[in-house]
Amino acid sequence: MPIVQPCWYHSADRPARIEKIGPDGARHAVSIIVPTRNEAINLPPVLELVWPFADELIVVDGHSTDGTRELAAECGARVLLDNGKGKGAALRMAIEAAQGDILVFIDADGSHDPRDIPSLVKPIVDGVADHVSGSRMLGGSDELHATLHQFIRLFGSQMVTLSINYTNNVRLTDCQNGFRAIRRDVARALDLHENITTIEQEMVIKSVRLGYRLAEVPTHEYARANGESNFRVRKVFARYITSWLHYLLFWRPARRLPRPDGELTPSSSSGSSGSVNPVSHA
Repeated sequence: MPIVQPCWYHSADRPARIEKIGPDGARHAVSIIVPTRNEAINLPPVLELVWPFADELIVVDGHSTDGTRELAAECGARVLLDNGKGKGAALRMAIEAAQGDILVFIDADGSHDPRDIPSLVKPIVDGVADHVSGSRMLGGSDELHATLHQFIRLFGSQMVTLSINYTNNVRLTDCQNGFRAIRRDVARALDLHENITTIEQEMVIKSVRLGYRLAEVPTHEYARANGESNFRVRKVFARYITSWLHYLLFWRPARRLPRPDGELTPSSSSGSSGSVNPVSHA
């Protein structure tokens, strides 16, 4: 079977650089983190096109057997071997190992377009956000509408998003996309615990409840370029429910963490501009 390149690979409209200098003149180093497991066939174009935006490129691998780790090392990435517990555990390992001021998470299967990385990073560099999610509701998705499995994913995601909005007076559109950027110090302060893909909703809920500034930018989710996803709703459904309810209703932060400006309470990111969707508090 011929190898298919991601839809975004040949796009001519591609940012060639990323702005890393903030309004205060400080330069922000960017670590791009790619979790993998048997993605050797999809990984090369992803690594090729994220490199121009990265000060550090980390591939954290889930014990692949198809040469993924060797391929990543040949591409110049720093390769970590995870503990085999899942994507969440892999991301937590990468968060502790990363050296950049800003962390960007992108999937290895070609579903995320690396040219969206500058727009994810910009609100953090500009000082108007601490955590920026790529929104499939704003940018569209090829993976949420065609089958019963995809409908269940979309329905579940929207139920979680609505519950976060109405219990925390925010207006999110997508809380479970794996494509996001976050300040390294914020990611570490969240004290993440999830071992599987539930880590995305944990990151969002904790960021909101701790008063960090969340923003969203439109990003499109493409169908994976080659192969089939290992994600099965029935295998993780119970953990999604228990994780969602725990962090939304029962988890209590040990203390209110201050923002860089010294404030202890949440405030709207209304100073952002362009295509950024600030997650305002009502």
